[in-house]
Amino acid sequence: MQLRKMMVMLAAVSSMSLALTACGDDTTTVDSCTSDTDCSSGFCNTAAGVCMETCESAADCPDSEKECAALAGSSNTQKVCQCKTNELCNTDDSTDLVCGAVSKRCEEPGSTPAGCTKDTDCGANETCDTATGACKPAATTCSGTGQTTCAYGSYCSGTTCAQVPAPTCPNLQGKPAASFDPATGTGNIIYSVTKEIFGTACGSDTTAQTVKARVSFYSKNADLPATKEGLNGFFYVRTTGGEQNGVPLSNGYQRSADARSASLSVNLCTDVNDSQIVLGFYFTNGNGFCATLTK
Repeated sequence: MQLRKMMVMLAAVSSMSLALTACGDDTTTVDSCTSDTDCSSGFCNTAAGVCMETCESAADCPDSEKECAALAGSSNTQKVCQCKTNELCNTDDSTDLVCGAVSKRCEEPGSTPAGCTKDTDCGANETCDTATGACKPAATTCSGTGQTTCAYGSYCSGTTCAQVPAPTCPNLQGKPAASFDPATGTGNIIYSVTKEIFGTACGSDTTAQTVKARVSFYSKNADLPATKEGLNGFFYVRTTGGEQNGVPLSNGYQRSADARSASLSVNLCTDVNDSQIVLGFYFTNGNGFCATLTK
C-alpha cells in the first residue's frame, strides 16, 4: 500500500494531469482516456476521462476504493472499484486525496471535473446528469413544451431547443430583464405569451375593452408554488415603462405535475378603439418577454 501511495504522489507532479489510484494492491495505473481503447484494462469513465479497473467483489479492490459496483450512468454494466469518502482515500500516510465525485477514484483535488447536483452547477448551455454528477452539453432536440431537455434560457420549439426571444419592445428597454444572460440568471423563464381574449367588454366601462394573455414560464431549479399567491417577482410592463405586480392581475394559474413549469392568464383593459397592444412581462433575475397581440 505504501508503494501505491508513493506512485500516486509521483503521478501528481508528472506531465499527466490525473493522479488516481487503481483497483488491486499489486498494481498502480494513472490512465487518462477518451474511450475504452485508451485503457490497458477495465474501461473508460468518459465523464471524468479516467480508466476504471473492473472487479468481481470488494476483495479485489484496495481499502481506499472498496466499493465494487457498476458505475452509475455508464452504459457499461461491469463492476468497478470505486471510492466512497475522502477519509477512506487517505487510509495510509496521504492526507490530501479526495474521492472524485465524477471519477469515483481517489485523486488529487481538481484532477477531474467536480461533480454537479443540479443544472446551476454547470456552465451555460450545459445540464447536470445527476446519475453521474457530470455536466454535459444540453440537448438540441426536444419534445413537449417548456424547458424539457433544453438548457436554462432555452425552450422546446417544436422538436428543437431554441433561445427565448430577446425583448425588443419599448416596455422593457433599460430594464435589467432586457439584458438577461442565462449564464448568470436565476429567475423564472417566460417562453410563451399568447392571446386568449381581445375585445370583450371590460366590466361596465364602455370606453375600454378586455385583453387577456396567457403567460407560460418555467423555473430554473426549484419547484414553483402551488398557488399564484406564492409567485414572487412577476411583473407586467406598459409601453411607457410603468410596471405592476402581475399576480393580482392574473387568474387561472396552472402548475405542471413536476412543479417546474406553470402558466397563468393576465387580465388587462385597453382603449376600446385599440386594435393592437404591446405587452411586456418579466421575472426578477429572469428574462423579459414582449408580445404584440392583435384584435
